[in-house]
Amino acid sequence: MTPTTPTTPTTPATPTTPDVRKVTTPAGDPAWLVTGYDTVKRLLADPRLGRSHPEPERAARFSDAQVLGPEQARPTEVAEHRQMRRLLAKSFSARRLALLRPRVEAVVAELLDDLAARPQPADFHDAISFPLPALVICELLGVPYADREDFRRWSDDVGDMTDGQRSAAAMGALHAYMRELVERRRAEPAEDVITDLVTAQVDGRPAYDTDSAAQLGAGLLFAGHETTVTAIDSGVVLMLAHPEQIAELKRGPEAVSRVVEEILRFGLPNPGAEQEGAAGLPRYANADIEVGDVTIAAGDLVVLDLRDANQDVERFPEPADFDVRRTDNPHVTFGHGPRFCVGAPLARIELTALFETLFTRFPELRLAVPPDQLRPRSHLLTGGWAELPVRW
Repeated sequence: MTPTTPTTPTTPATPTTPDVRKVTTPAGDPAWLVTGYDTVKRLLADPRLGRSHPEPERAARFSDAQVLGPEQARPTEVAEHRQMRRLLAKSFSARRLALLRPRVEAVVAELLDDLAARPQPADFHDAISFPLPALVICELLGVPYADREDFRRWSDDVGDMTDGQRSAAAMGALHAYMRELVERRRAEPAEDVITDLVTAQVDGRPAYDTDSAAQLGAGLLFAGHETTVTAIDSGVVLMLAHPEQIAELKRGPEAVSRVVEEILRFGLPNPGAEQEGAAGLPRYANADIEVGDVTIAAGDLVVLDLRDANQDVERFPEPADFDVRRTDNPHVTFGHGPRFCVGAPLARIELTALFETLFTRFPELRLAVPPDQLRPRSHLLTGGWAELPVRW
């Protein structure tokens, strides 16, 4: 079937729904951009939005990256998603994560020791931001940490929004790697999430074959470290830009939790990717959806702007201010409803373990270059910076 240009969304001549408007994605395709806290939250929980499309090869694309692209629509999609959530809830259970917390704290201490031993200036991104979530997700999934440079390279290439061939090749390599690991866990079970996937049963039958377990494992490996890497980098930059707020970290666990939540809410826009519609969570409508006087037609691409929702003045007082004393902070960084990120508790554990000790260990921590000289990874889906040079 020859692909055709996706249909451009249509709106009334005088729309009165400012939270939904037409944009062009980084891939050059038409989409609906959804902004505003209430509208984004409503659509995050709407079952008529999902990852699938009846004709993926004809669907509008958010970018050339292979992640978050359209999947083939199938009648069992909703049931499969519920099953996956149910099984992963066990893998990311409060019990398992509670057992992991002391290990995360030990990893943070080891990495801070390593940073202290490096010559200055040192790259915080390389010393802390990448290895912390990489080590943790490797231990949780059962991925050998010795292979980190391979999946680091594959993850960067998979998330490349500008080079579809590179992204596809990296996705293939990552899936092949995970297939080998899945087969290994079938022969040698361990106490990890990959083993959970290969041993999971539904009605007495395996829940996942090798390919589906490898695909899910690859997605967990990518999402389980890439987004947290960027959150750590952003948190460091934000705290250093607001040194008067660092003292809040000494006020106990509740204060540290508020710091973490404000870092997650505020985030930072992908530097160098300021085009409207260039950031957000892409989804496809599987039925017509009415939002005010706008009709999102079945098959249309919808980009949910989580950052805009987290900056909504109707929901967050002074939303443009980074304020770690903020107490009412129901941000949607991890999504909402049935697609709320299953790994959110893990990310919070990692960020908490780091920020409750970072500025005690390095009270003079500061950027080694002006913020505007940080080199953006604007071509990557997760954004952030290529390096984060610091002194102390």
